[in-house]
Amino acid sequence: MYVKKKILSFISLTKKHILIINKALTVTRIIFGVLITIFGANKFFNFMPVPEEMPEAVMNYMTALISTKTLQLVGAVEVLAGLSFIFNKYGALMAIILMSVSINAVLFQLFLGPADITGALILLILNIVMLYAYRDKYKDLIAG
Repeated sequence: MYVKKKILSFISLTKKHILIINKALTVTRIIFGVLITIFGANKFFNFMPVPEEMPEAVMNYMTALISTKTLQLVGAVEVLAGLSFIFNKYGALMAIILMSVSINAVLFQLFLGPADITGALILLILNIVMLYAYRDKYKDLIAG
């Protein structure tokens, strides 16, 4: 009887931990979604200030992205991904798609503006957390 009580108390404690983890992941998913949506919308409406002085390499890169409409495509992906995280629809798919944006943001900051890499690293870490949160949805992808 004593062992049974110990096992039941352990299981209920584990359920409490799972509930807390699920709530933390929900809050993280929503915060991530809001941030991604804001940064994606900024690519269309330019409401965030742009630094006045940028290195020539950054200017050349950004000019190429803007002239080829690639920046707008990235903005659309970010807005769609952000909304999917906020509303918890297609989050697993968007976490995979957004990973390329996250990696490119880190590489861009690493090679062209290492002083500003913090935001890109936060984006990448949150993206990895979302991939981990949706890990059960990827089992068929990985197994096949």
